[in-house]
Amino acid sequence: MKVQNKIIIVTGGGSGMGRELVLNLLSKNATVVAIDINNTALKETVLLAGDKKSFLHSFVVDITDKKAVEEFRDKVIIQLGFVDGIINNAGIIQPFIKINDLPYETIERVMNVNFYGTLYMTKAFLPHLLTRPEAHIVNTSSMGGFLPVPGQTIYGASKAAVKLLTEGLHSELMDTNVSVTVVFPGAINTNIMKNSGLSMPQKSSTENKSMKILSAAKAAQIIIDGMEQNRYRVLVGEDAKFMDSLYRLNPAYAAKLIYSKMKEHLKN
Repeated sequence: MKVQNKIIIVTGGGSGMGRELVLNLLSKNATVVAIDINNTALKETVLLAGDKKSFLHSFVVDITDKKAVEEFRDKVIIQLGFVDGIINNAGIIQPFIKINDLPYETIERVMNVNFYGTLYMTKAFLPHLLTRPEAHIVNTSSMGGFLPVPGQTIYGASKAAVKLLTEGLHSELMDTNVSVTVVFPGAINTNIMKNSGLSMPQKSSTENKSMKILSAAKAAQIIIDGMEQNRYRVLVGEDAKFMDSLYRLNPAYAAKLIYSKMKEHLKN
């Protein structure tokens, strides 16, 4: 679905990749509805929109609150008339600790934001999207959604759930006007750590130099291109592409490789 002249919702639009998705869509002459739980961050996104800000509508919404999501749906359709697409981008990670040490309240928060937030948005808007001449749903999974990352196991489980939800939805909507795309970002330069209320252990200078981290703006461009091409799945970053191929070829080796990269962060 070409985004020009379409109305598209972006969750987590206040910062990071979500903000860049908003700005990219505006540059392509889409009308954007940015939602976030952080009103200050949303106001910053509006300022960055510059002369495109008249095409940007912002709402503070807690996507883990099913009733709030449904109220938002009603409000935005009344205000704008219709919606053509959703990019479910909002997400958080967990502390870099093992399941054995992870409290249930943290597990539930990660699942609520990453999986249920995506599900609530999808369920709320799908009946409306099915009435549009064409529509599109983009759900953001993760490289951690198809291979194990120790210390991020619950995050990975939530993103694996998003992966299967999206792929199942794609199959269910195959004969409809609604296209569906699942996105697997690798390492992206965003503030997801800060937004998740976490701090990452310091890396060595050697490790920092060896890591290839994609900018949030480039990641957004890849995602929007995939949306416009009606891609089934979009791998964002060379690391995501490489690990996707390696995990298909030899999942045990891929798991050991990731463990070797992460084990320093799991020391108590």
